[in-house]
Amino acid sequence: MKLVAVAREELGVIDPRALLARVLMAVLPTGSANRLRTTLLRLGGTAVGDGTVVMGAVAFSGGRHAARNVHIGARCFVNQGCLFDATARIDIGDDVSLGHQVLVITSTHDADDPRHRAGALQSAPVRVGAGAWIASRAVLLPGVVIGEGAIVAAGAVVSQSVPPHTMVGGVPARAIKSLSASA
Repeated sequence: MKLVAVAREELGVIDPRALLARVLMAVLPTGSANRLRTTLLRLGGTAVGDGTVVMGAVAFSGGRHAARNVHIGARCFVNQGCLFDATARIDIGDDVSLGHQVLVITSTHDADDPRHRAGALQSAPVRVGAGAWIASRAVLLPGVVIGEGAIVAAGAVVSQSVPPHTMVGGVPARAIKSLSASA
């Protein structure tokens, strides 16, 4: 009886559809089968717009419905190794590019208790505006909004929202320059 309770507790957070999609995506060679990978993401519950290319396996964390909390727009480019911590919703606009190993995090912990700084789980959504570019190994923290046409430099850690058409970089990310808002 106890074994069943433990198994239910441990396995209850698994979304079978999303798990199957991830397993099938993992065996696909990186850089190929991009349309198949996108179809598998959709079958696993992730909303993915038309024309989006997914170059390699992506990972989800954040509970049973994490894959369903991610919404990727049309004509996006998602490079290999991206991780979506989707305890809360993640919205990625149209024409967004995500570099290698981008990390989007929607959860953190209450840090007020001095005896246990990683206290109760807290979550906040993340939104990336249309046309933005999130470069390799950038980290987007809970609650941030990346404005339309913004650039987040490689390795940046974004803890505050980024205005439209602004390039940010560094740890923590700070404005580097304003970008043209017209073509």
